[in-house]
Amino acid sequence: MLDPMDPLLRTELIRYGEMAQACYDAFDFDPYSIYCGSCKFTRTKFFEELEMLQYGYDVTRYLYATSNINLPNFFKQSRWPKVWSKNANWIGYVAVSNDETSRKLGRRDICIAWRGTVTRLEWIADMMDFLRPISSDKIPCPDPTVKVESGFLDLYTDKDESCRFCKFSAREQILTEVKRLIEMYSDEEEELSISITGHSLGSALATLSGYDIVETGINVSRDSRGVPVCVYSFSGPRVGNVRFKQRVEGLGLKVLRVVNVHDVVPKSPGMFFNENVPPVVMKLAEGLPWSYSHVGVELALDHNNSPFLKPTTDPVCAHNLEAHLHLLDGYHGKGQRFVLASGRDIALVNKACDFLKDHHCIPPNWRQVENKGMVRNREGRWVQAERPRLDDPHSSQPT
Repeated sequence: MLDPMDPLLRTELIRYGEMAQACYDAFDFDPYSIYCGSCKFTRTKFFEELEMLQYGYDVTRYLYATSNINLPNFFKQSRWPKVWSKNANWIGYVAVSNDETSRKLGRRDICIAWRGTVTRLEWIADMMDFLRPISSDKIPCPDPTVKVESGFLDLYTDKDESCRFCKFSAREQILTEVKRLIEMYSDEEEELSISITGHSLGSALATLSGYDIVETGINVSRDSRGVPVCVYSFSGPRVGNVRFKQRVEGLGLKVLRVVNVHDVVPKSPGMFFNENVPPVVMKLAEGLPWSYSHVGVELALDHNNSPFLKPTTDPVCAHNLEAHLHLLDGYHGKGQRFVLASGRDIALVNKACDFLKDHHCIPPNWRQVENKGMVRNREGRWVQAERPRLDDPHSSQPT
């Protein structure tokens, strides 16, 4: 289905990529904002505000994580002394397809979307680049040799019981919501699917959460049917070691990784010991804390094949999610001519970077918040616009 590219698969990949992109478009990362670190929109208005109602999904839960780990540029905090939360950041959402979309898809789709970093790529250098057993954080893996990158695991499992937004970890929030939704829709005897998407650091969290769902058996409904779980990873780093890859494959988790061959992020961590070195070397290095392996199937794209893009070595452009979706739209198979298939607007490529050739006359970094979010109040003063009260997370823990 990848070579040549199946048109339906391309449509699916772009849809899930745009649901991951929505995490960036909705995230408030302005340090001068009182609400820095939160989502700009309420849960019920999320897709409407982003002009994505045509996809037919409803957000059922927002996801939050704590900020007490060493992953710079993932967490954002306001410079104001009084803020919505000092210890939490919004990191994504869980959504479910509505009745009309479910009929078109032939299934009720539960989608989990993760946010990645919103600025440049310094987090790679500062990442906790060592492996640790996934079972060390109470994820019930029976094999202690299954290991994942320590920073990803902390982000997924850490919590702060003094904060109402991250009283439960991102892991607990997801497992609780997925279990609830499967129980809800299993009663209606519908076909279900769980689709997890993310870009950059978010794709690592997507892979980790997908693994967790199938390892714990949360995707098994009351009538013992297994709900299929798929991960759509965009420009994701390596997550774990060879044993993690083998465990993922053994559990039947499907992972499709979309990468740009010029992007540095999918090449890390594990720059020297990874799936590309001879098996004999990997066998000798498997005990090292820096021996990583990608999981799933890779769809490799090349931005040099697009006639719309500049020949640049800027790592931010090569890593940009909108650029990946543009490349997907024009990809038809290895050696095939680059032709846009869906008419997706090329201007989206320059939404947050400078990648389009100048003769297209699309300004770089054009997506801006009007007036930096400032509005005039009744006294004629310019102030930050107030927002509705942030949704309280569910308070129940997974069972």
